[in-house]
Amino acid sequence: MPIGLDIDHLRVVALRVADDGTVDARASIDVGKDVARAARTALGKVRKTAGAAGGDAVGVASIAPDGKETAAAVTALQQDGVPVDSNAISTGAAAALAEAWIGAVKGARDVVYFSVSDRTMAGILRAGAPFGGARGRAASVAWLALNPIEREDYRKIGCLEAEVAAQGIVRRFIWRVKAGDTSRVQHEVGDLSAVTVDHVLNAARDGDGVSVSVVRDTAKYIGMAAANVVAILDPEALVLGGFMSADRNPLFDLVRTEIGRRLPRPMMDALTIVRASLGDDAAAVGAARFASARR
Repeated sequence: MPIGLDIDHLRVVALRVADDGTVDARASIDVGKDVARAARTALGKVRKTAGAAGGDAVGVASIAPDGKETAAAVTALQQDGVPVDSNAISTGAAAALAEAWIGAVKGARDVVYFSVSDRTMAGILRAGAPFGGARGRAASVAWLALNPIEREDYRKIGCLEAEVAAQGIVRRFIWRVKAGDTSRVQHEVGDLSAVTVDHVLNAARDGDGVSVSVVRDTAKYIGMAAANVVAILDPEALVLGGFMSADRNPLFDLVRTEIGRRLPRPMMDALTIVRASLGDDAAAVGAARFASARR
């Protein structure tokens, strides 16, 4: 059975996945200062738990598939004799593959996966295969330019990520409070530096005016970005992950409405929009599927 590794800036997740998508072993290791070591440790724990044979195919998904740290992790595993695919795919593409295999859009062949949480990412599945572009950077939605104003944070992490990822949502909330708006969140936490994205999202769900306004602005940015991606790629399905996939989070419905305002009716009617269903397992499951398919 194949094993999938999901590498990001904080942790490495390893899963061993059966042919029906069932996960029979998992491990999560903090990256620290050595991604290669974390990858080796996570893989070793999964193999030990599952009694996995040394010949199991291993696939890698990464938030930076063309990055030096990802390459170092793949090289280290290959030096250990691990049959790991040299071609890492993006976390978003792996998640799209997983959701089309056993998740929210099972059987779909043209899919866009779009996720917002601590980071902002997307992935493309075309004709049943992950699409990464010339250098694996396709669907780098964090860099979508949606504001004509130039800012330093836009140049560092991308316009969309600066506005809609967790830190951006908190930043815009704090701006509103410092400008004179009153929110129950500031009374709950006392110190504005202690505000988290969960405070804002939960308060919006409960009707706090400032939080509702910030979340609606967030949905407009995400809706514009998603509509642009759909208009270019014309997928059969759009899977919304991260904050948008939570059942009680207001973002899913708000984003869906914003997308509908920006696409022609025939395109919107033909598009399936669903919540992601695989959560934090999606990218590693997709990496395992990718490795199995290429073996």
